[in-house]
Amino acid sequence: MTIYNKLFLTLLVLSSIVSNGQNNKISKPNVLIIYTDDHRYTGVHSLGGMQVKTPNMDALANEGIVFENAYLMGAFSGATCIPSRAMLLSGRQLFSLRGQGHSIPEDHVTIGEAFQKAGYMSHIVGKWHQDNKSLVRSFNSGSTIMGRGVYLVDHFRMPLWDWDKKGNFSAEDAYLLVNGEKGKVERRQLTKDDKKGSTGTELNGPHTSEIFAENASNFIRNCKKNKPFFMYLAFHAPHDPRQAPQHYKDMYPSDSIQLPPSYMDQHPFDNGHMVLRDEALAPWPRTPEIAKKELADYYAIITHLDDQIGKVIATLKATGAYENTLIVFAGDSGLAVGNHGLMGKQNIYDEDGVHIPLVFSGGFMKTKGIRKNALSYTHDIFPTICNLVNIPIPESVNGKSLVPVINNSTEQVRDYTYHAYRQFQRAYRKGDYKLIEYVRAKDSKKQKGIELEFESGSRVTQLFNVEKDPWETQDLSFFPEFKEVVLQMRKEMKQKAVLLGDKKESINERYDFWDYY
Repeated sequence: MTIYNKLFLTLLVLSSIVSNGQNNKISKPNVLIIYTDDHRYTGVHSLGGMQVKTPNMDALANEGIVFENAYLMGAFSGATCIPSRAMLLSGRQLFSLRGQGHSIPEDHVTIGEAFQKAGYMSHIVGKWHQDNKSLVRSFNSGSTIMGRGVYLVDHFRMPLWDWDKKGNFSAEDAYLLVNGEKGKVERRQLTKDDKKGSTGTELNGPHTSEIFAENASNFIRNCKKNKPFFMYLAFHAPHDPRQAPQHYKDMYPSDSIQLPPSYMDQHPFDNGHMVLRDEALAPWPRTPEIAKKELADYYAIITHLDDQIGKVIATLKATGAYENTLIVFAGDSGLAVGNHGLMGKQNIYDEDGVHIPLVFSGGFMKTKGIRKNALSYTHDIFPTICNLVNIPIPESVNGKSLVPVINNSTEQVRDYTYHAYRQFQRAYRKGDYKLIEYVRAKDSKKQKGIELEFESGSRVTQLFNVEKDPWETQDLSFFPEFKEVVLQMRKEMKQKAVLLGDKKESINERYDFWDYY
């Protein structure tokens, strides 16, 4: 072999090494988390079989892996989306959050930080509920941030902020996107005349779901092709007010809506937190007409959201990014919308409060159309994504990876779930059964210097066979044949409370559930 041939072969090998190195760098999968707000499991047609139309979400489910028993662990805030997002972003369980999820301390590594460290471009679009410091350290960039202060309770008039790496999101920087002349969308500063209230329509400006989907699509089109991206796309829909363009509302006439099995006109007892904003969204009792109207509006905003998600997925495909993208689609909580006589999510019934859609999909997932019944939580999403794309799981994460279930190494990574809502409610699920316990302590308040007792104490127990009765319609707790089941599950629930750290010091409440249990 001549010296020239040897030199040629050497250059060829070196070229191959460099080329393979570049290909390995480029072949790192993109990650897109689509997180929806107040979106219960049955708010996806292919998951719950309800009347709601969700062809794009259905496609994600049919082309990926669905976890049918995914849950929010609970909340110590009526705004359950605050701890839900903290659990997703930090990979930590409810009782190990700090400040009930309002802020994420620096020693709790966020998912955005983990992906930045792994060489990803980390980007946010949409809703952020935590502190500004954890926001800016989690992402390299962002657009149309929502939730930094001013809130008009209106999807068509939503205050937004531009990305600021220094975390300066003042009220003076908030702006609205409005329809200007000749249909062109323009931005204008927020003024004192912009009053709270859901008064907007598609005539005023674009819907939040449209804004976030468009900005997510723009990022995908313009991002550097030689660097993988991690995008957190946090929609505000289908959170109330349940607004959607009229076309979508017309798809769901109220009188055509079928009420689910757990519909009630009134909750059978005080669950400890019955008087709050969410429950004031509709009058008592929740007549069939009222419940159908609320459910019709819920379905309309979900279908509108589904179309916007479809636009983002279409952009991934049009740019050639889809085949190398892991899409994680999840909701942050359940929502009652008439179930058990409730409207909000301040409870730990499954569909009404804690049962969420969770799908791992996109071109990166080679296993298609699989359903898994493994018990899982919101805070398991972070370590699962890390395992799927082969980046390190931070030590601060205490969720469990679901990859062993995905790889068929095991059927379950958990043998129970435990749920809490403030100091009023606790639930324990194991096997076919779910126990829910409620306490209302004696409480008092001062009025004109006089101590007045205004609430008497009470305790209520419920037991459901959630395998046979997923809508939790038949309470079994008072039947003699279930006495031993109730006693055993009570015993185990108290043990799990100690194991998980469910105590007054952890939750910052005036009194502890277990003080009255």
